[in-house]
Amino acid sequence: MTRRAGAADLPLHTGRVPAWLGQRMARLGAVITQAVIHHYGRDEFLRRLAHPFWFQSFGAVMGMDWHSSGMTTSVIGALKRGLAPLSGELGLYVCGGRGRHSRRTPDELLAVGQETGLDATPLVATSRMVAKVDSAAVQDGFDLYLHGFVVAADGKWTVVQQGMHTGRRMARRYHWLSEGLGNFVEAPHAAIDGRATGDTIMNLTDRRADASRRGQVDLLRDLGPDRLTRELMRIEGLAPPPAPAQGELPYMCLPAHHDVRPEDVNMRRLHGALAAATEAGPRDFTELLRVPGVGARTVRALALVAEVVHGAPCRFSDPARFSLAHGGKDRHPYPVPVAVYDRTLSVMKAAVTAAKLGREERLDAIRRLDSAARRLERDARGPSFSAIMAEERGRSHEYGGRSVFGHEPPPPRRVSEGQGDRIMRHEDQPQDQQGTDRDASRHAG
Repeated sequence: MTRRAGAADLPLHTGRVPAWLGQRMARLGAVITQAVIHHYGRDEFLRRLAHPFWFQSFGAVMGMDWHSSGMTTSVIGALKRGLAPLSGELGLYVCGGRGRHSRRTPDELLAVGQETGLDATPLVATSRMVAKVDSAAVQDGFDLYLHGFVVAADGKWTVVQQGMHTGRRMARRYHWLSEGLGNFVEAPHAAIDGRATGDTIMNLTDRRADASRRGQVDLLRDLGPDRLTRELMRIEGLAPPPAPAQGELPYMCLPAHHDVRPEDVNMRRLHGALAAATEAGPRDFTELLRVPGVGARTVRALALVAEVVHGAPCRFSDPARFSLAHGGKDRHPYPVPVAVYDRTLSVMKAAVTAAKLGREERLDAIRRLDSAARRLERDARGPSFSAIMAEERGRSHEYGGRSVFGHEPPPPRRVSEGQGDRIMRHEDQPQDQQGTDRDASRHAG
C-alpha cells in the first residue's frame, strides 16, 4: 500500500562521482537489482526503491557518500546506466534524473511506451503530477531538482524526487509507489525524507487537508471579502492539529559529519557479518570461495551486499553500516578498496549468471551468508569500531584503496622499512597493481 515509510536528514553536498567509481556503481547496482528480482520479483524491487532506509543503504554499499544528498543523484544515475542494457530482459526502465535529465522524463517515458506497447500518456501525466504535488501541494521550502521515474513493463512504477533548501543546506527526498495509489492529492507518498525543523509546512496532500482543498475550490468559485473573513476566523479558532502520522514511523536522522562514528553503526549486526565471513564462510561457501582471489575481506563485503538483497526493512536503520562494505569516495569511512569491490562484482555477476542457467548454488551461498550473519549476530563478539577502522585504513593500499583524492599510498612505516616485511595475502589484493591502475585510468577516461 502507499504509505509514508520514514524520514531522514540529508545534508546538502556538492561534488561529483569520479568515473572509476561511477562505472563500478552502475555494475554493482545492476547485479544487486538482478539478484533482488531473481529472488523476490520486480514488484518487490520497486517497493524497496520506495523505502527510504533501503534506498540509502543500497547507495552506501555501492561506495557512495553514506549520508549526503548526492546519494540520490548517484543511485538513480547508476541504475539508469547499469540497467539500460538489461531493460528488455528485466522489463525495468529508469527515466529522468537530475536537472536537465529530469526534463527529459516525458520523452523517455514515451520511448518506453513504444518499446513495450504500454500506453505512455498516463505515465507522462503521472510524472508531471507527482512533480507538481511535491513542488506546489507540499510547500516545505525545498525546491525540486531531481526526478527519477522507474517504470516496469507492466506499468507499475516508483518515483524518487529530491528538493533542496539552500538556506539550511539540507535536501529532502520524496518516494512514490504506484502500488495501491488511488489519489494523487491525498496522502500519496510512499515516503518523505527530510528533517523536522519545527517550521510551519503547508502539506495539502495530507488526508486531514481534504476540507482545506475543498474549501479553496469554494473560495476560488465564490471569492468575496465576507467569505474570506469567515474562513480566516474559522482557521484561527481551530484546536491544535493532532500529531502527524509520520511521528509513528521510523525516523532516520543523517548527521552532518562526514566520518562514520560508532554511534552511526549497529555493532551487533556488524559483528554478525564479520562472524559469518570468518566462521561460516570457509565452511559453508565452497562454491563462493572457488572464485579466484576471494578471501575473508571480500566475504565481509558480500555479507553486507547479501543483506541489501535479502534483509528485512527493519535492518536498514543504520545505513552507515553498509558503507563498511566498500568504503566511500571521500575516504569515509575509508577509501574505496577497489580490489575488494571488483571481487564483489565478480562473485555477484558469476552467481547471477549461473542462476539464469538454473545453477543456483552460488546465489544460494550468498543468501546463506545473510542467514548466517543474522543467526550469529545474537552472540557474536568482535573488534571495536576503532579497531576495524584502523585495520581497514592500515591495509587500504593493499586493497587498492582509492578516493577522490587519488590512490591511497602505503603506510609511512612500510615505506621506510622497505617491502620485505609487507604482510600481504594473495586473496583480496590486486594481482597486478599496475594493471589495476591501468583499468582505473581506462574507466576514468
